[in-house]
Amino acid sequence: MDRPEILLTNDDGIESVGLQALQAALGEEADVTVVAPAEDRSAIGRAISNEVRVVERDLGYAIEGTPTDCVVAGIEGLDLDPDLVVAGINEGANIGAYVLGRSGTVSAAVEAAFFGVPAIATSLYVDVGEDVSYQDLELTAEDFTEAIRATSYLVRHALDAGVFEHADYLNVNASPPGDEPAEMVVTTPSRAYDMGAVRNGDAITFQDNMWARMKSGQIPDDEGVDRRAVVDGKVSVSPLTAPHTTEHHEALDALAAAFPESAPK
Repeated sequence: MDRPEILLTNDDGIESVGLQALQAALGEEADVTVVAPAEDRSAIGRAISNEVRVVERDLGYAIEGTPTDCVVAGIEGLDLDPDLVVAGINEGANIGAYVLGRSGTVSAAVEAAFFGVPAIATSLYVDVGEDVSYQDLELTAEDFTEAIRATSYLVRHALDAGVFEHADYLNVNASPPGDEPAEMVVTTPSRAYDMGAVRNGDAITFQDNMWARMKSGQIPDDEGVDRRAVVDGKVSVSPLTAPHTTEHHEALDALAAAFPESAPK
């Protein structure tokens, strides 16, 4: 494929450094149309609106809605016909099975999959401390260098290599650049989970304790898992399919067969 058509979106908003840095890089090898939220809509999952307002800006189309809105609006409302949807680069990693459904970045890739369009979701892991949130970070385009390098590589080669014959989308996580280019490894999402909640009067505060464990390097993940790869300074690429697939389940078959006679009258 000479110059693929790319729909570029994110959940951090159209003005985010990660999206603009990726747009500049991908524009050298693809025809890129930005359709991104007008404001930060992080961690909103696959929420979708009934109607959104679209404003044309120098960067592209700003959608007053969610990342999922952006994909639907781009393909259906703006009549784009992308060869590939790219989401990111997100400020903050999107790793672990439990995170995938929460992430607006990943949800944009999932929405593309339902349209039958291959997608890549890319995120940047930064080992922030306990007293610093991703919202407090002042990242520069250089911080995204490794994530851009990995995403650009996959954009150039994944379609022609047949990667999307076996995966609906790729979930990519990278760290800021080090002294040497990072190794890329194929991973599966971690099944580890360490959410906590503390009640204080009429309020309950939630805490994802996994981030502190990642900073210390003490994580319950083996080789080949996305979280282990990122903690070890590698680029993690998880080939994934759109959710809610079904599998043959003999125990459930038996329950269903017995339902008419066994269910309470």
